Amino acid sequence: MKTDKLDNPAWYSLSETHREFAVDYQDIKFYHPDYCPFGGFINSYETKTGIDKYASLTDNFYVVGDKPKFNDKVRLNNELVCNQMVLHERIHMEVAENIIELHTKIHKADLLALVNLVQPGYFRDRTSDLGNYYGIYRENKLIAVTGERMKINGYTELSAILTHPAHTGKGYAKQLITYASNKVFNQDQIPFLHVANTNIGAIGLYEKLGFCTRRKMNFWHFVVNDNR
Repeated sequence: MKTDKLDNPAWYSLSETHREFAVDYQDIKFYHPDYCPFGGFINSYETKTGIDKYASLTDNFYVVGDKPKFNDKVRLNNELVCNQMVLHERIHMEVAENIIELHTKIHKADLLALVNLVQPGYFRDRTSDLGNYYGIYRENKLIAVTGERMKINGYTELSAILTHPAHTGKGYAKQLITYASNKVFNQDQIPFLHVANTNIGAIGLYEKLGFCTRRKMNFWHFVVNDNR
């Protein structure tokens, strides 16, 4: 299968599988800010107007891929460089934990709280509507999760791979990744993910599970200026 679409995952997600969630400014598209603060584009010379319009909907967001052109309505806050990693074969590992799909209102509230505790800034109120999310509970508390975010025809991104700080080192992430990845394969999709290139521990775990780094991917974080 061709992997060119993975060079521009947000654009193709919003053009294909996730087009119903798109705020479309023609040459640049964003997820509606209730779902995900990500956008992507094709023509960098036509991004300024779309970025200005999207800036009226949210106070910060990310553009995934190449660096866009932008006006002074926003400022570039940070460049996050990630490894884009792809899994080409099912993971053959026993899943011993009781993993459940997080689909009720209580589950989703627990999910939002855990993600914002461990990885604040990426998860929005309705991010969990973009795909399936799975979790492990201990004593009625959600302690580890993994889910699906961007979706391209043929590919599904794994995201929110995290564990509560009080419960790390027990193999929960490994089992959740195995479970979620094999669910993706069951849908005739290929799993991929993005991980900060400085997160050596996570990269090592993903490599042990069979993920291979395909390329570097930039996430440009923009903050809307107060004079909007």
